[in-house]
Amino acid sequence: MADKKRVLITGAAGRIGTMVREALQADYDLRLLDLKPVEGHDSIVADTTDYDAYRPVFEGIDIVVDLANDPNGSLSWERAYANNIPSTYNCLRAAQEAGVKRVVYTSSNRASEGYEHDEPYASICRGDYTGLKPGGFPLVTTSMPVRPSGPYGIGKCLGEAAARYFSDYYGLSCVCLRLGTVHGSDQPRAVRQFATLLAPDDLKRLYACAVAAPDSLRFGTYFGVSSNDWRFWDISDAARDLGYHPQENAERYRNDVTF
Repeated sequence: MADKKRVLITGAAGRIGTMVREALQADYDLRLLDLKPVEGHDSIVADTTDYDAYRPVFEGIDIVVDLANDPNGSLSWERAYANNIPSTYNCLRAAQEAGVKRVVYTSSNRASEGYEHDEPYASICRGDYTGLKPGGFPLVTTSMPVRPSGPYGIGKCLGEAAARYFSDYYGLSCVCLRLGTVHGSDQPRAVRQFATLLAPDDLKRLYACAVAAPDSLRFGTYFGVSSNDWRFWDISDAARDLGYHPQENAERYRNDVTF
């Protein structure tokens, strides 16, 4: 595998980590890390909040896909402060010190979920499309101010800011992905997900695109969502910069699910 780029996936044992492994394993030499062994794979067990123990893992790595955090969207501030925030900073610092070329940081739509208090997004999330048509309203963009919905989202906003810092001051290429709803299925499990769902195959496309993006891309934050009719996040920049073109659409399940 000497001719393949070396990619470190942190949080590799989780749901998203599993999908990212599947997306990248054919084209990259993967190094896997988690708090627990990755079943069926050689992997490294380490606590990402322990910098001294974590730092050696980055040696010889070209690209990092950072998924290491507590994924509970309702976690407490104490947990975000003690775990998620230092884990993200440690990853960026270790990557910079080890000479890694790019970090793909897994952010979340919870960094901007506050916009869902506004219309028409509030109505769309309730499944009320009265007077609306798909694509006929302004989309939420990543250039708009962050509006986190709680400690988890605050941690993601801080992670995006830290990535910007390491890009600006150390030249580390950082790609931040604000993922939509990911539960491992193509079918919505709540009415909001007709807008927000990121289906597994599209998630794999997104990470493959982020890892393979041109070296000239120094920093960017992008929404990750499928091509849902009622999507209200702008992904035109992800198409332009990353070549991300989602293929799945939650709308095709409209008549197959009830809530």
